Amino acid sequence: MSIQTVRLLTGTRMPLIGLGTWKSSPGQVRQAVEVAIDNGYRLIDCAYMYQNEDEVGAGINSRIQKGVVKREDMFVVTKLWGTFHAPEDVKPGLLKSLDSLKLDYVDLYLMHSPMGFKKTESLSTQLEYSDVDYVTTWKAMEKLVDEGLVKTIGVSNFNTSQLERLMSLANIKPVVNQVELHPYLMQPKLVQYCKSKGIILMAYSPFGSPDRPFQRTDQDPVSLLENPVINEIANKYGKTAAQVLLRLHVQRNIVVIPKSATPSRIVQNAELFDCNLAEEDIKKLEGLNRNWRAVKWEVGHPPHKFYPFNED
Repeated sequence: MSIQTVRLLTGTRMPLIGLGTWKSSPGQVRQAVEVAIDNGYRLIDCAYMYQNEDEVGAGINSRIQKGVVKREDMFVVTKLWGTFHAPEDVKPGLLKSLDSLKLDYVDLYLMHSPMGFKKTESLSTQLEYSDVDYVTTWKAMEKLVDEGLVKTIGVSNFNTSQLERLMSLANIKPVVNQVELHPYLMQPKLVQYCKSKGIILMAYSPFGSPDRPFQRTDQDPVSLLENPVINEIANKYGKTAAQVLLRLHVQRNIVVIPKSATPSRIVQNAELFDCNLAEEDIKKLEGLNRNWRAVKWEVGHPPHKFYPFNED
């Protein structure tokens, strides 16, 4: 299976589709990573906060050791959690991830959100806001590039104003902004801004996170996978609703990272490069936008001073 790539500001090529690992059940992640790599995936997305980097690393390393893939052909992404935003904690935060992954470096290191939290000993500890400026955190992340511990750096869950401020003060520009994107949350202002600056968007929860364990209300729209407009388009192309949702992104050079632990779906999710959605069908998908978020990042009240979703 051949997966197309997109060019980052650094000149590096990044696959347009990868395996997401958020919410993957313990014990399933390693197998999912191995199946993905065996079937042509080279981008694996993980995070310290997901608490499964050890399994991700085991899956990657097993395929390297078996000669299925070389380390330099993989594109591994992980993320700096908010409790490591203090500049002196940024490198230790990365080293924890590298130790779990059993890798010498990651290809892309993302700041998981602009919101910092006070340092804790456990992810299960109640989060308390910190006042650390995300620009200060970014400056410490830039040093990781200089040290060769990460190939390049980016952000996640940043809005346009936060990106604009960061771009004006950074020595190394963020190459990626990973955000929630799907037909119910098209974010046209953010998409256009990132495109104008050469920042590649990376879409998480492309199916609207139907298995999320939180924030469900009676006002939630019908699942994207069950939406009649999406299924009508899928039938037209002989694809599944999931494939249409993923194709919408890759056709716009937006990287997408669907999560699955089912081998057949992992393979199916990457079978996107043999069709093109017609402009009329893209407009139908865009017409479903309702600015609805599955993942609101509401971690406390009042909101964090750097809470990103009051705009865009």
